Amino acid sequence: MDSTRQKKIGRLIQKEMSEIFQMEVRDITMGTMVSVTTARVSPDMGLAKVYLSIFPATQKEEIFKNIKQQKTKLRFLLGQRVGKQLRVIPELTFFIDDSLDYIERIDDLLKE
Repeated sequence: MDSTRQKKIGRLIQKEMSEIFQMEVRDITMGTMVSVTTARVSPDMGLAKVYLSIFPATQKEEIFKNIKQQKTKLRFLLGQRVGKQLRVIPELTFFIDDSLDYIERIDDLLKE
């Protein structure tokens, strides 16, 4: 169960990372739309799991690989934005959120 502080920091990271992906790192995302679905923070506030949705899905693996390679740059950009609010900027780990694909698959199965 996440504490209130973890949830607040998770929402802050989600909001700021969304803006970073939209505005600042077009070179990493190669012009595709990357949205941050959730961000979960560990109890010690040292690690943040960031779940991403990538559209269109044609180059999903390549873009995700670029994002993982550039995670230090992304953490630096996050630190510039939230450095006054957080004592320690958490390490970022990225995961692909495939819940939308799962929902679409279930819808297709129900239509048959």
